[in-house]
Amino acid sequence: MTHTVLARATAALKNLFIGDALAMPVHWFYNVHDIDSIFPGGIKTFEAPPKFHPSSIMSMHSTSGGGRKRAAISQQPEIVGGVILKGKQSYWDRPNVHYHQGMAPGDNTLNAHCALALMKTMAAPEQHYNSDTFLQAYIRMMTAETPAHPDTYAESYHRGFFANLEKGLPPKQCGAVTHDTPSIGGLVTIAPLVIGERMKGTSLTDTRKLCRQHLALTHPNNFLAEVCDAYVELIDGLLFREHESSVQEMLLQGTRGLSKRDLTKLVASQYSEREVVGSILSTACYITDAWPAVLYLACKHQQSPLKALQINAEIGGDNVHRGAVLGVLLGLINGEADEDLFARLTEHASINRAIEGLF
Repeated sequence: MTHTVLARATAALKNLFIGDALAMPVHWFYNVHDIDSIFPGGIKTFEAPPKFHPSSIMSMHSTSGGGRKRAAISQQPEIVGGVILKGKQSYWDRPNVHYHQGMAPGDNTLNAHCALALMKTMAAPEQHYNSDTFLQAYIRMMTAETPAHPDTYAESYHRGFFANLEKGLPPKQCGAVTHDTPSIGGLVTIAPLVIGERMKGTSLTDTRKLCRQHLALTHPNNFLAEVCDAYVELIDGLLFREHESSVQEMLLQGTRGLSKRDLTKLVASQYSEREVVGSILSTACYITDAWPAVLYLACKHQQSPLKALQINAEIGGDNVHRGAVLGVLLGLINGEADEDLFARLTEHASINRAIEGLF
């Protein structure tokens, strides 16, 4: 474990949480003019979420399972408020409530807290990833009577998982399939697993298998699993690379669903980032566009990590989860994170301890 490798790994994990928190105030804003109106100076540092969210459709989402609201089914338990997100259900019934209402500048969203929970399960020299240990930590965090995270919203996969758990299914069989199962949010917990295992000597082949198994616990989808393979290989290649000249090629080879040639053209084009991710590629969570969007931003701004994360935030859409994945790649490329921003993360001390425990 060289100093360079350790610096890359540390920066990657710090950037995961920076990218998430930076984008949080304009998460799922689908009109960039709304972002410019509310934050005329742009997203340059951590901000609190505005009270009014012009694109919010949280009130349309089911509180009893994954997906959108459906006709009431007798004896169907309320997952939001009853099982998870205790004390938060009332916010789901109001129009234009921000998904992350009440959070403070520097707070991390739910999926980033899941990544932190995974890191803590591996935070010992000989402690490798274990799916049962992770699921216990995940369920404990999500169902705590006193909130263990600051978020108000839980993606469809969380609600579907706990709906199945309430039905009596074993935790390893609770992964639900909905229209947005193949989403970028599924990759947020992957980087800590990859980096932790590879730094502890687990082979790349075995690490890739572990990541597929981990992903299937909450995001059972074949195409997302293929993208996960590409992400694992990219993390490993960037982490242990010996030549800086290989970075661009590694990023371009990581595509799934978009050809290397097409991504190369987008990077070299004169289109603005908001034109590429917004018109050519969707800003939504679906992995078919979100993954190439991450690679595009990483290629274009690989030497300017903070600028890349700021641009990602100002593009809107599912920028929080894109930002977490993008942050990992930028940390691996540059071997450093913005320490001033990191120190202003609400959970920076806990994140630091978890990182130190991993290595």
